[in-house]
Amino acid sequence: MDTHQFLLALLLILLFARLFAEVATRLRIPAVLGELLAGVILGPSLFGWIEPVEALRLLAEIGIILLLFEVGLDVDVQKLARAGWRSAIVAIAGFVLPFVFGYGLTRHVFALGTLESLFVGGALTATSIGITVRVMRDIHVQNTREGQIVLGAAVLDDIFGVILLALLYEFATAGVVSLNNASKVGAFILVFFLIAPIAAKFMALVIGRLDHSTELPGLIPTAMVSLVLLFAWLAKEVGAPEMLGGFAAGLALSRRFFLPFGLSLRTDENLARRIEHQMEPIIRLFTPIFFVTVGLSLNLHAVDWHSSTIWLLTGGLLIVAVLGKLLGGLIVLSLPLASRTAVGIAMIPRGEVGLVFAELGRTSGMLSDETYAAILLVVAFTTLLSPLILKGFYARFSDAIHARSPHAHAHHGHDGDG
Repeated sequence: MDTHQFLLALLLILLFARLFAEVATRLRIPAVLGELLAGVILGPSLFGWIEPVEALRLLAEIGIILLLFEVGLDVDVQKLARAGWRSAIVAIAGFVLPFVFGYGLTRHVFALGTLESLFVGGALTATSIGITVRVMRDIHVQNTREGQIVLGAAVLDDIFGVILLALLYEFATAGVVSLNNASKVGAFILVFFLIAPIAAKFMALVIGRLDHSTELPGLIPTAMVSLVLLFAWLAKEVGAPEMLGGFAAGLALSRRFFLPFGLSLRTDENLARRIEHQMEPIIRLFTPIFFVTVGLSLNLHAVDWHSSTIWLLTGGLLIVAVLGKLLGGLIVLSLPLASRTAVGIAMIPRGEVGLVFAELGRTSGMLSDETYAAILLVVAFTTLLSPLILKGFYARFSDAIHARSPHAHAHHGHDGDG
């Protein structure tokens, strides 16, 4: 692609992403679905104006690294501790059940390969914390007991999902599922997550000092993007995907993160807020490029829509995706049935993390066009339907939930942002 064509393509991606995200938000639909639709319209599925060339993929890669940096930055360990064992149960069940069901369905019913089935199962595991938080805020339940459990569980889901992604990336690179490779990557990830917070906290202290003494604007964004890119490079060097480095950097710099083994470095609360505030425009610029590129990579003409397999696969995966999360909520027996159901429904949207799995599976050659399309449809349906179902459920059963949950508002007043 010539330079002027690339500039035009980038212009269209940014404009269409913003336009469709705005329309989606006005329609009370998650913005990520608008950005995904923008890619489908611009790509080979409809107008065919833009091809996902290597330069665009590199920008999308930066977008995905920054997206996972933001996910890590939003992790609130205190909230996890407050929600406690209930969040852990919901997260583990909501992670394991869709993964096992998704793998079993694609491997044994649709006879897909082992690695392809693992990627499908992986794509169904992680709840989209951003979409869940937005919906719970809309109906003012983010500070209820169910809200705290869901936020804690969604954060744990993200952490499990990113680790699973690193393992599947290793399997895809090696072309074989190997316990040896898995244990090697697992050990690297463990060391990475232990060292990363100490390194990032130290760098944050240095950046904080420099920020007070420099006369040039823009030190924090420059330093933070450099830090994220360094972590992404290190992650790749130890055999994990680059995005894991972005996640680790965000987690390490979260103002609500404490270091392992009781080791603590004083965190400058004001600096942490400035990092979040000054990084946001950069994250908002790059992440839509990733979601549009996912849409560009989908060629709906390459999928045989007359085949019953695609519809059966999509339908089967949708049932698995919904059922796995619902059962994850229902398993918390200490809550009333209405509260457990609300927790399960709130965990259903897959959003961005499901798209990350799908895209990694496609770029590594593990997912066929049909399977890729099925995953995107399931992510879109769960992301779109869950907010509607949750709002309807609370409108119908709100009294029953609050009447039988005497401590439902115990955490009222805390910030509900995940």
